[in-house]
Amino acid sequence: MGAGSPPLATGTNLAVVQSLHDALPQAVKDAGVLRFAGDSHPPYRTVAADGTVTGIDADFQAAIGQVLGVKTQTVVVAGLPAALQGMLSGRYDAFNGPVKATAERERQFDTITWMTTRTAYLFPVESTAGITRAEDLCGKRVAVVTASVVEDQLNKLSRFCTENKRPAPRTVGVDDTDATLLATRSGRADAAGMTEAAAIDVTQRQGGTKYVTQTEAQGATKDNLALYVPKASKLGPVLQAVFEELFRDGTYVGIMSRWGLNQVSVPAPVFDAATRG
Repeated sequence: MGAGSPPLATGTNLAVVQSLHDALPQAVKDAGVLRFAGDSHPPYRTVAADGTVTGIDADFQAAIGQVLGVKTQTVVVAGLPAALQGMLSGRYDAFNGPVKATAERERQFDTITWMTTRTAYLFPVESTAGITRAEDLCGKRVAVVTASVVEDQLNKLSRFCTENKRPAPRTVGVDDTDATLLATRSGRADAAGMTEAAAIDVTQRQGGTKYVTQTEAQGATKDNLALYVPKASKLGPVLQAVFEELFRDGTYVGIMSRWGLNQVSVPAPVFDAATRG
């Protein structure tokens, strides 16, 4: 981390922006806490045995809470569907992804895009599946988180395979990123699909793995990853303003740099990016 970068969000006290605190829904002000849903998805969220959550999301949550003058809480859930449904039913206030901003979901949720990503496929270095490029995944078993942006990217890779008269990858759907790694280690899958940021983290942290990245020719896109809040809660515009504050004061750059994610950062947060086109 270069000189002049802001200290870790969890280790400093950002000033409360009173106007943003005042703009919070009354229910959040009364509770004094923002409840985030979060599945196990390193490096975004790493869940320890005692339930403690660390990672990029924890850093951003700490900063968001400090700016708003409220506490933040992570409730661990089993994947994206549980997070989305839990928000709609009022159990959680927000979910910080990584999840793609889509026009369909923006009918029910406001989204705040704060990073982009490409899709990677991780496998053990001792693998005998013959994977050296993403096209080698044609006909292989690939574990992905159900309903995730990575599953969508794998479907595009499948079309690439079939258009080139090769068998499509076989999807092994699981609940979270840890489960994709377990499926690969146990031999249930040949590779684990995840964001490139997650693949970099696993490779650096655990070793013994390699990854290949899906190309644009194989249907890959640089997707907008966003924080989600239900439209009905009216939290979206408030959290968009909080992110704008974190961009202005350098906190955003500091967190992204700390986690080695400069290559997938964005110049400014974007509200409801999919609907805006």
